[in-house]
Amino acid sequence: MTPRTRNDRGPRRPVGPRRPTATPQSKPREMKEDHVRLAALGGLEEIGRNMSFIEYKDEIVIMDAGFQFPDEATPGIDFIIPNVDYLAAKKEHIKALVLTHAHFDHIGAIPYIIERLGNPPIYTMNLTKALIERRQEEFPKAPKLNVVTVKYGDKHKVGENIELEFFGVDHTVPETSGVIVKTPIGNIVHFADFRLEYDEDGKVQDIKEFKRIGEMGVHTFMVDSTNALEEGRSQSEKVIEKNLEMLFKQAQGRIILSTFSSMITRLAEIIKIAERLGRKVAINGRSMKENIQTAQSLGYVKCKPDTLIPVEEIHKYKDDKVMILSTGAQGQENSGLMRIVTGEHRYIRIKPGDMVIFSSSVIPGNERSVQRLQDNMTRQGAIVHTSGLIDIHVSGHALQEDLELVIKTLKPKFVMPIHGYYYFRFANGRNAVRAGIPPANVRVLDNNGQVCVLTKSDFIVTEENLPTNYVMVDGLGVGDVGEVVLRDRLMLAQEGMFVVITTLDRKTGRIMKNPDIISRGFIYLKENHELLDEIRKRVRGIVSRIPHSQQVDADYVKTLIRDQIGQFLYNKTKRRPMVLPVIIEV
Repeated sequence: MTPRTRNDRGPRRPVGPRRPTATPQSKPREMKEDHVRLAALGGLEEIGRNMSFIEYKDEIVIMDAGFQFPDEATPGIDFIIPNVDYLAAKKEHIKALVLTHAHFDHIGAIPYIIERLGNPPIYTMNLTKALIERRQEEFPKAPKLNVVTVKYGDKHKVGENIELEFFGVDHTVPETSGVIVKTPIGNIVHFADFRLEYDEDGKVQDIKEFKRIGEMGVHTFMVDSTNALEEGRSQSEKVIEKNLEMLFKQAQGRIILSTFSSMITRLAEIIKIAERLGRKVAINGRSMKENIQTAQSLGYVKCKPDTLIPVEEIHKYKDDKVMILSTGAQGQENSGLMRIVTGEHRYIRIKPGDMVIFSSSVIPGNERSVQRLQDNMTRQGAIVHTSGLIDIHVSGHALQEDLELVIKTLKPKFVMPIHGYYYFRFANGRNAVRAGIPPANVRVLDNNGQVCVLTKSDFIVTEENLPTNYVMVDGLGVGDVGEVVLRDRLMLAQEGMFVVITTLDRKTGRIMKNPDIISRGFIYLKENHELLDEIRKRVRGIVSRIPHSQQVDADYVKTLIRDQIGQFLYNKTKRRPMVLPVIIEV
């Protein structure tokens, strides 16, 4: 997914109060009135990790189970997944896990949490089913998934009191579905990630379906907030395809196009255009290759048998007859595109005259890495095109006018903005007010884990908070890297490491030789002899002050060295490296 930032003009002036949000109320001791509990376990404080649930008595329906990519505060981490402790304790009550679409921020956590949830039935469409089952094969110890395939218009009774009805929404991956969760207190509508697609006359294609849902009555609308700050309405994907084809026709050499591997709808159209222009297409990047193969098997990517060629065979064709589709548009270190630029790819090098197209926007935080990637390509003679120069990318998330239109059409009693930072969701609350929702009926939650109680006439944000701390996946470990380990990693990255190795006589407690010192990422030892001599002198002083009549306590000595040398280094350098004392007793 691709978050967008506010444009220069800023969001339009809101109608109504400046803060359409809910003040938490005390958790009711006893709810005599029929009620539903609703909470998000991820997706309200970040981009990604989307997961929420609806609970009525002893029946629970979960919406999505995604992961979040790490950032500078989580070095070395592969993924961050939701904390499912609350749900795991009630796994016998889970009646369904609904997956709205095949993006990893909505499905990526499944292999890590599905067993803890009791392996409940997963309700999703055919493409998502194929992708999650294929990924599950990479986890041989994980259980076989119990998937119920659904289609638009399907209705499924789950448990005694909850029914699910599925409907179609437009996004960057086929078969994205919204869902109506029908409960005894009313209909809760979840649109997933969505945008509006317009026809050639400028009319919204699915507006009749949205009107039908609104006429059923909507208690609460859970609405995507990723592009809530962006004015206007979505561009048609057809415009992007026309601009891409125009660029392709200008290319005199190879075309290297990079985008998200999950943008299957666009990738399918790009392959069609390449075929019309007589270009062979090579796929570079495992995730993109697997997604296209899966989409081909389901009929979402259609091309002649000889259109797609292996990367290792591109040398058999003239440059103006080749297109390369690659992962790595965000400048990821080990991505297919990065390996091409650095010369590490076995079969592909940048050639002067290559046209490189970035058909994606830059995720916040990746700007510098993407810029370096584009600079290096240009140095090597490539002609680089980005969405900042020409419309060759459109987001899969609805903009302000689209969001307001959908809210007006559904006419929900309550609106709960989801998917995005508080700033994004707060802006979406303003969109809801402009769309005619009373400010008192807009619920902008402060954080993940806040429990809401819904009755037929009310939406109460309680003071109850469920555990939603980061659960981090690092290699084969899930949840074994905690805050202490992360703090150590950040300290090592920011301040470095300083090791003091001291050899003591076990009987007398005296230092047997001058302490050895190792520094990594802190100071260069050869240029700091005076500082090192002073540190050795202080270590000897620390040890000499310990009464030698008692047996040496190595842990006590290490604590003294860590504290006193650490303070000395700070006084001298104003830096706090990780000080690691090592005591060797002989």
